[in-house]
Amino acid sequence: MPLEHAVTMTEHQAAACAELGSPLYAALLHRAARDIAGGGPCATAIAGYEDAPGPAAVALRLLGAVHALVLTGRAPALEAHYPSAGGSFDPSSPAAAEAAWAAFRDTVAANLPWVKDWLTRPPQTNEVGRANLLITGLLHTLATGPLPVRLFELGSSAGLNLLADRFRCEAPGFAYGPADSPVLLPQAWQDTPPGWLTGPQHPLEFTERRGCDPAPIGPLSPEGALALRAYVWADQPARAARLNGALRLAAELPPRVEATGAADFLRDVHGADGALTVVWHSIMRQYVPKPEWQRVEGELARLAAASTPAAPFAHIAFEPRRVGTEHHFLLTVRVGTGPEQVLAEAPPHGLPAWQPAAALGS
Repeated sequence: MPLEHAVTMTEHQAAACAELGSPLYAALLHRAARDIAGGGPCATAIAGYEDAPGPAAVALRLLGAVHALVLTGRAPALEAHYPSAGGSFDPSSPAAAEAAWAAFRDTVAANLPWVKDWLTRPPQTNEVGRANLLITGLLHTLATGPLPVRLFELGSSAGLNLLADRFRCEAPGFAYGPADSPVLLPQAWQDTPPGWLTGPQHPLEFTERRGCDPAPIGPLSPEGALALRAYVWADQPARAARLNGALRLAAELPPRVEATGAADFLRDVHGADGALTVVWHSIMRQYVPKPEWQRVEGELARLAAASTPAAPFAHIAFEPRRVGTEHHFLLTVRVGTGPEQVLAEAPPHGLPAWQPAAALGS
């Protein structure tokens, strides 16, 4: 049943928030799941979107809608509990959790048209921490020699990760990107980075950067910036700071994102002599319908088959993969028709990365 599915997925996302360092959202979603099951305001808000595509997407849409209300000053009672609006939350206090939930539930009930309208859009975090993995894959691909890069991103959202080379990644023995970048990705690796990252690196040169998204967000518009900020979890200020830095970079070099699906976008992509053509994406495959993803795979196979030493092609992806009964978020790289390599594993927000277990690698 759709309602039962929504309850299960909301509980699933609550557990994920707890695991990924958001005790506020974990507390709210556990209670929202019960509210949905009991037919409360949250059930009314998500009606019609119980089966929204993507794991736990309905929960993320609900959180984004309410956070947008907080960020625009339309939920003053809830601001006191949201660190993103200057409030505070004590994860060790049951009373704090109940107070935050009461304000959250009242906010949903008082703003049902706003919340229901927000639920029409898919979650688009455009998490810039994932650039840590994407840059890792690109540096690995170019480790044998420099080539200009033509970059094409699938599911770009606002296109912020098209600017990944302008972010600063740091770990013991490894640093990449401008030292004065407004986007700092510290502790990029959990342990010592792999040797091919800590050695000398060729500077990256981009001759083309383009992305696609069925519903791209304009990062320079107030509405677009609000949407991006709303999907950052309200008690994770480091992520918000990285997003704000990326928005400043986007103002200097506006990303080019085409309003189209991934398969149609790739249809017009071809290799080029003297350059590395790269298609990359991160945590977007789950939102693409299966028939379209089959078309995407066909286009990727076409590009791989056409790859030559003079006009190489690489596919770089940071996506979840089921391994046994578990999901792992893996960085994979495939050059031409060569074997897929599993280079790293990381949490879904991208920091920190670590070298995968032997059973996951290739």
